[in-house]
Amino acid sequence: MKNIDFNELKQIIEINSWTKNKEGVDRNGEIFAYWLEEIGYTLTRYPREEIGDHLHLCSPKKEGKKLLLLGHLDTVFPPGTFEKFSEDDDWIYGPGVCDMKGGNYVALQALRHVHQKFGEIHNIDFLLVSDEETGSDDSKHLSAKLAKEYDYCMVFEAAGVHDEVVIGRKGVGTFFIDIEGIAAHAGNHYDKGADANFEAALKLQKLVALTDLEKGTTVNVGKMEGGIGANTISPKAHLTFELRYTTADERDRVLAAINQIVTTSYVEGTKATLSGDIQRDVMQPTPKQAEFVEKINTLCNTTLPTESRGGVSDANIIASQGTPTLDGWGPYGDGDHTKHERASKKSFEARITLVSQIFEHLIEGRF
Repeated sequence: MKNIDFNELKQIIEINSWTKNKEGVDRNGEIFAYWLEEIGYTLTRYPREEIGDHLHLCSPKKEGKKLLLLGHLDTVFPPGTFEKFSEDDDWIYGPGVCDMKGGNYVALQALRHVHQKFGEIHNIDFLLVSDEETGSDDSKHLSAKLAKEYDYCMVFEAAGVHDEVVIGRKGVGTFFIDIEGIAAHAGNHYDKGADANFEAALKLQKLVALTDLEKGTTVNVGKMEGGIGANTISPKAHLTFELRYTTADERDRVLAAINQIVTTSYVEGTKATLSGDIQRDVMQPTPKQAEFVEKINTLCNTTLPTESRGGVSDANIIASQGTPTLDGWGPYGDGDHTKHERASKKSFEARITLVSQIFEHLIEGRF
């Protein structure tokens, strides 16, 4: 596994694969599909008109546990902003080197290793989606459906600073409240109006009060709009807010409270409507997931460091379907979503070695 040649990875790093750049995302996917087809994978393509196609690459099936590998093809950088690859003795730099073309490449190299060793691969499939960076609004339905076909899932987002794998991620939802009031002249008919801005302010306070930091629950009203001008009682207001939570119980508590806040008119004469939804449900540690970790530790003679993260990924989607899921199998890196994104060469080597061992044990029927 030593002395990895990063020129192949450079090839895909320098393809702009911003989520809205369908041509670039599809080109990235075509290359990955070609590499996987070379080692016996069969492609099922899910065509999309406005975003990149989703790709499900499948190996032959035999008796035994089935493993899903999950990655995304898109990155966050529009054309012309950050597109170059570079390297030094310790790091590689470029868009997607850790988030997550680099992670996809770890999976690919490990699959190549086991294919070279056994002459075939079975029971390990790879799902590559195209819209993760914008919330997986399209692909989450496909991911959730496919998740039920597998015994385990490994997601190739970046590792932690000490090569931790991720066992928990907060759930996240984005919501909108539209408030209708009654416009009136602030000087002549103040008492005839119903102030939508005032209603929005009162609802904002109620929403923020749902935050419980000890339980890891946050409600953030990130944007509020409303009104016409200083001399008019506001006829309309709008709130945009985000919910993050670490348990299903907290999700249910806050969603019920949100509905109560929306249906209550604190300012007489106003009314409100709620829109939005949970984008990715919570990824909670589970006993089956713990068994997966312990099996890896035993078979690979290692001790996996683990962590929970506040940020979300497609691991949330798979885990919410009951499939034991571990995230963070990519290389360690930092600066993701910035022009300083980089990934550790040493971490690439360690990850490919460990993931190869896991694949070997699964193919040999030890899981």
